[in-house]
Amino acid sequence: MTKASDTALPKAKASKLGNSKFRDNQLVLVFQGGGALGAYQAGVYQALDEAGIEPDWIIGTSIGAINASLIAGNERHNRLAAVKEFWQRMSHKSPLHGWPGLEAFAQSFSNLNTVVSGIPGFFEPNPMAFLGGGIPLGADSAGYYSTAPLEKTLNELVDFSLIKKNKPRLTVGAANVRTSQMRYFDSRETEFDARHIMASGALPPAFPAVRIDGELYWDGGILSNTPTEAIFDDYPRRNSVIFAVHLWNPDGSEPATMDEVAHRQKDIMYSSRVANHIARQQEAHRLRHIVKELSALLPEDSLANPKVREMRAYGCLTRMHVVRLMAPNLEGSNHTKDVDFSPSGIARRWEAGYRSAHGAILQAPWQGEFDSLEGVILHESVNEWREAKAQDCVVRTEAKQPTPAVVHSGGINGTDSRVN
Repeated sequence: MTKASDTALPKAKASKLGNSKFRDNQLVLVFQGGGALGAYQAGVYQALDEAGIEPDWIIGTSIGAINASLIAGNERHNRLAAVKEFWQRMSHKSPLHGWPGLEAFAQSFSNLNTVVSGIPGFFEPNPMAFLGGGIPLGADSAGYYSTAPLEKTLNELVDFSLIKKNKPRLTVGAANVRTSQMRYFDSRETEFDARHIMASGALPPAFPAVRIDGELYWDGGILSNTPTEAIFDDYPRRNSVIFAVHLWNPDGSEPATMDEVAHRQKDIMYSSRVANHIARQQEAHRLRHIVKELSALLPEDSLANPKVREMRAYGCLTRMHVVRLMAPNLEGSNHTKDVDFSPSGIARRWEAGYRSAHGAILQAPWQGEFDSLEGVILHESVNEWREAKAQDCVVRTEAKQPTPAVVHSGGINGTDSRVN
């Protein structure tokens, strides 16, 4: 197992803020899939944990589902330790690690070694799959790798009996192989075991589908890699602050090499068009607010009309604040970044997530007065969220970073919805 010192995870302790920052809002974490990029999510959770903030609900796909289960499947005082233990087990050091001048080669060698040999405790090669595409493997084993090691790891690090308590609530997405429909397994109605987490991360053709109740499921990311719709479709709706933790950048420069093409293609494919989805939800929630406001103007005698009551029911004044945390593209990263389980790659992404979440917590952009008609408000920084000096923040030894401007967008046209 990799020593904690190898991954150099953040050790600073923030002052305890607790969930009072969120007032009457539930705190929801939404974790994308993205393999090794999931270390960024771990850093986000560490920042929340150190601030004394715990999520009410975690939704994830793929590696996001694994991170979510590590949090939901442990007592509060053990959650961060479980997350750290998992990522230390996943850390995959190249024999050339630390050799001066060979960093890039060592990284490539490490990634290649992951593809060839797998990762202990996560996945291992399925030799029969490499004999040819027509070799019968069976529906439950049709993948280039076996994830049996992951099942063992999950059973060691996750207490699935705790997930039934819904503290926090856990939801993971998986794609039904037969119907191509998304299935959300929710702890309010599902008794979780390792299969549900493995199904959410069964990305074909690398990993085989996982069978649950007679149906096979693949990685939910092939249908929706950022499953925010589970929150918007939830009933009854609740006022929420949603930390949408994104591992794949929807914006990027024009690629000029084939490596850059492969890199950009992955970012586009797995970023899941979340901006368009949120824009549609902004419009729908605005209309719900309008219906609610208009219904308050109706004469009293009209409220007895069944049709009026039916239409009034579409009105809703709940508000969703979506705080988008975007994992940065690290220097030297390419299209193989999602298999970069090197100690340095994990540590850098973990630190980036920690800094992003810590900056968001300090700024608390969901606090304040907003247009009463806006039901979904997107908060995203112009630059990456940066850690800022504040009275309730640890002073770090590194150079000061400028506090970023924050865009608050709401409404159909994405206009600023904050009331000045």
